Amino acid sequence: MANYWDRHWTRRRMLRNSAFVGAGAAGLALVGCGDDDDDTPKGDSGLSQLRTPTPASGAPTSGPKDPFAGATVGGTYRTYSTGDPPTIDPHGNLSFLTKGIAAFVYSRLFKYKTGPGIARANVRPTGDLAQTAEGSPDGLKWTVKLRQGAKWHNVAPVNGRTVTTDDIKFSWARLVDPKNVGRVQVSYIDKLEYPDASTVVFTLKTPNAVFLDTLADANLLWIMPPESDGKFDATKVMIGSGPWLFDSYQPSVSYKMKRNPEWYEKGFPFFDAVETAIIPEYANYLAQFLAGNLDTLAPNAQDLADVQKVKNVQISSYPNNGANWMWFDGNDPNAPYYKDERIRQAFSMACNRDELTDLGYNTKKLKASGLQVNDQWNNLIPYGWGRFWIDPKGSAMGESAKYFKYDPAEAKKLLSAAGYGDKPLEITYQYTANRYGKNFNDSAEATLGYLNAIGVKTTTDVQDYSSKYITQTFLGNFKGVAFGLESGFGEVGNYPVRLFTDNPNNHGRVKDPVLEKFTTEQQLELDDKKRVAMFHEAQKYHAQKMWYVPLQVGAGDVWVGYQEAIQNGGDFFTLGYGAPTETLPFMWKKRA
Repeated sequence: MANYWDRHWTRRRMLRNSAFVGAGAAGLALVGCGDDDDDTPKGDSGLSQLRTPTPASGAPTSGPKDPFAGATVGGTYRTYSTGDPPTIDPHGNLSFLTKGIAAFVYSRLFKYKTGPGIARANVRPTGDLAQTAEGSPDGLKWTVKLRQGAKWHNVAPVNGRTVTTDDIKFSWARLVDPKNVGRVQVSYIDKLEYPDASTVVFTLKTPNAVFLDTLADANLLWIMPPESDGKFDATKVMIGSGPWLFDSYQPSVSYKMKRNPEWYEKGFPFFDAVETAIIPEYANYLAQFLAGNLDTLAPNAQDLADVQKVKNVQISSYPNNGANWMWFDGNDPNAPYYKDERIRQAFSMACNRDELTDLGYNTKKLKASGLQVNDQWNNLIPYGWGRFWIDPKGSAMGESAKYFKYDPAEAKKLLSAAGYGDKPLEITYQYTANRYGKNFNDSAEATLGYLNAIGVKTTTDVQDYSSKYITQTFLGNFKGVAFGLESGFGEVGNYPVRLFTDNPNNHGRVKDPVLEKFTTEQQLELDDKKRVAMFHEAQKYHAQKMWYVPLQVGAGDVWVGYQEAIQNGGDFFTLGYGAPTETLPFMWKKRA
């Protein structure tokens, strides 16, 4: 099984030598995301050193630029979060805000390997608390050895003790607790055994192509000490084994972390501290970056011209792989939009995806300025998933492509055929605001307008994120139609598991035997080409059903800005919520 996580790399898109054409363009430095195919770094977890690649000819080449040349420890990294987490207990809820803060402090058995030359959509698992993982020939048993020398933070009550299998056992019990909705995603795992203090044996019910990704998924198995059950309150204090020590959390103000000098990645992190300001409004954190008070910013494409005015600002770009859908309440099987696929098809054909892309990503203006930007459409599987995605506009979609086409006249005909010609379809349209950024808010409002334009009568419910959206609507407890985003994943197979099984995250309570069968079979298929073909067929089938109407938030390019002093920000990208472990420890601040 060695090198499992070193397969399937593809080239990163390179932005070097590009230029933003516009007012003050000379001030914009576009930082390349790298284009080296080197995917097998040496070192403890694949980050400390980089292997010199060898071309097919066998002739030696010069190695990639050392991302740590001249790096020094010190300084504070200043970033932001768009809101308060409902709780800082990583097993306590589904919020991306909680998962994001968890990755500073807590470890997983596996994380994702990042670095120059590794495309964001192609990161693969590498050891975190796990040193090795060996699979049996039949794929049903995996033996995981814990990393030697991994220790808990040197604070009471754990006091720097060694991480053992007792900690894995405790954390696994938290994951599979009936109250934890993530338990369904590990239901294919039959049992865990603990032969000794450093060995965990996983027995699977069936072989699974994404077993290591399950252990790396930042939505699932966070390793916590048993001391969190009574000796400290995990909803108020965070004590883990990760790269950062919890310092403080002041709701609606900030949370702060300090460098863990005893992290197993020797010499990392570089920063002494991280300060995360809680700033819900996009305009405010944009202003803070422009004023030099934040070290990083994910600007809207419309604001690139302003961001580039910051002295020697570094801006990199990568294709997103975010999933954005409308979905329908499946609690009532007699609801018209649940029973009649023509209504769901009409909702899809009412939406102008090119307009939504330009609204969110300023594609027309950026193209006119000379930048190469993405304007593809999401399918059920988002565009950024590369080979797993099938182009909704392409010939390979066959007849199903018509349901993505913007055709409000045909959408009206479909509604009429479903019984809503003389009388309008009345429906509640719900989403949350000011948690996912301006693009999300604008797109939610534009999509509402598209529905109104084909005669749908809507009642709008803009929901509080923590008290209603993430705890009710996101879990399928609503009436009508919802507009929202899906969690970030490190492996594409998590989408169907969430959306088409009895998983509590099945937002639309979808019960489709064809898609259920696909979900099971894609997990069992170990041949990559065959698995990709299965995903393509599933997307063509789903386009006819439109249980989840794919839309454009997350389909465009993500732009990330860094202040001049920040190093490696444009070369380390990851999926999901693991960035505080997978990228931030390897960034550093250049001294003046």
